[in-house]
Amino acid sequence: MSGRRTLVLCGDCWHPAETVRRGLAALPANGFEFEFSETGTAAAETLRNFSLVVLAKANLISPTDRREWLTADSPGGLADYVRRGNGLLIIHGGTSRYGGLPAMRALAGGAFLNHPPECDVTLEPQPAHELARGVDAFTVCDEHYAMAFEGSPADVFLNSRSEHGVQPAGWTRSAGNGRVCVLTPGHNLAVWRHPSFQKLLLNTLRWTAKMS
Repeated sequence: MSGRRTLVLCGDCWHPAETVRRGLAALPANGFEFEFSETGTAAAETLRNFSLVVLAKANLISPTDRREWLTADSPGGLADYVRRGNGLLIIHGGTSRYGGLPAMRALAGGAFLNHPPECDVTLEPQPAHELARGVDAFTVCDEHYAMAFEGSPADVFLNSRSEHGVQPAGWTRSAGNGRVCVLTPGHNLAVWRHPSFQKLLLNTLRWTAKMS
């Protein structure tokens, strides 16, 4: 029996598609059927075929084509896609290079600002939150993302802490009839494959897909 068809947008010059592919492949049986696109312009034409999108690439067409795949003039766009009742899970690089798009900033609740070199980052779930269910605090070597927020994140379920300070690292939002979730960790495969991050991935996938 096939699972929920999920479009995964991945692959840019800083975030190899292979990291995302292998990270999602490590998930246990989960009810999702992942279909990958590494060229943003092609993906924009196929959104209507999916009820869930995982955005894990910066706003670049491909690793070798650094033009924007999503622009203010893109027909429909992710904001309209979500408002129609679909789900969007934004992971790490999926927050990068979208700061010049007001609709995307509003949809995600902010955009990537900067990060120090990779360092030890402790991820601290909010214990009472449904998306943190079954996850205790854990430490990984990762890029500690700082975000420029549009107001306050709507519903934070995960914080990140390092020698550089504390940042919101996971939050949810709604737009129209759809759901948005943002996870800022995930620069390398070791993070994606960490058992606690895998649990967060499953929790957030199911929430954005309205399976929980």
